[in-house]
Amino acid sequence: MTTSDPEREIWLDGEFVPWARATIHVLSHSLQRGSLVFDYMSVHETPRGAAIFRLGAHVERFIRSCEMVGLNLKQSREELEEAILDTVRRNPGAKAVKTSAYLPSVEVDVVPLDDHVAVAIAAYDPQADVIARKSQAAPPKTREVRLWIEKERKNRRDDIMPPQAKVSANYASPMMAKAKARAAGYDEIVLVDEEGHVAEGPTTNLFLVDDAGVLVTPPPAHVLLGVTRSSILELARAEGIEAVERDVTPDELRGAREAFLTGTTAGVWPITSVDGQKLGDGAIGKVSKRLRKRFQRAANGDDPEFAHWLTYIQEPVDDRGDGVAAG
Repeated sequence: MTTSDPEREIWLDGEFVPWARATIHVLSHSLQRGSLVFDYMSVHETPRGAAIFRLGAHVERFIRSCEMVGLNLKQSREELEEAILDTVRRNPGAKAVKTSAYLPSVEVDVVPLDDHVAVAIAAYDPQADVIARKSQAAPPKTREVRLWIEKERKNRRDDIMPPQAKVSANYASPMMAKAKARAAGYDEIVLVDEEGHVAEGPTTNLFLVDDAGVLVTPPPAHVLLGVTRSSILELARAEGIEAVERDVTPDELRGAREAFLTGTTAGVWPITSVDGQKLGDGAIGKVSKRLRKRFQRAANGDDPEFAHWLTYIQEPVDDRGDGVAAG
């Protein structure tokens, strides 16, 4: 493994800088106070060229998170989308895009005196540019999930940042819980809310199929509103699968016919065991397979019904050489 820097360029407040120079001070507000907001989206190779999956939805969530945290962006939605596309064009072979908004100034108080919000956009290959350059190997990615339910409840108060904000401070507690579960042989965790209902994973949303064959996911009040989550709800409707958002108890999850997690990196990730006990018959369920296949088709540009979910890096050209509108 190597520790050299990737040959990538990062968009930083309107200018491209080398990967190694995209840095901030160790005493910056966002580093010290956890006020950085981010979003993460995937880039897919399709028959019509590279495309970003649901660019508009990701940018909308990014802007909404900034508003919830109180970060005043100077860029409009259109400016952010064009900057993201420019960054992917500048970094061939990128498979993911991470957009960050943060307060770079050194501050003393929790309320910054300098309210300038910097925006950074990185387009890269997570495996080649990050994971492969670590001195320690990453845990192998499993096709199915050995899930652990984190029993410690979330302490949710009105004055604490809600889960709908994709802000760095919200990831500290899940990091510790997932590290413990991973050391115990599990792949992923789901957290419970303050009422003891299962909520979400650190970077994933949860779905299960109940005894009536209904697809169920926890309600929006206690989870990050994942773009993949909303995609699966739309795909379920297209497949004629009844889907509802409601509270789910840990016992209901353990007794489900089948279950899976969703996320930008995870896609549709089937769960085969919960708390060390086999889920259902221990195999990937029919609904999980069906939705995973439909999701992959949509993300790869093979599903005409959801072609509008893709924004192409370069405007596609049809067989006559005429431009085709990007989705």
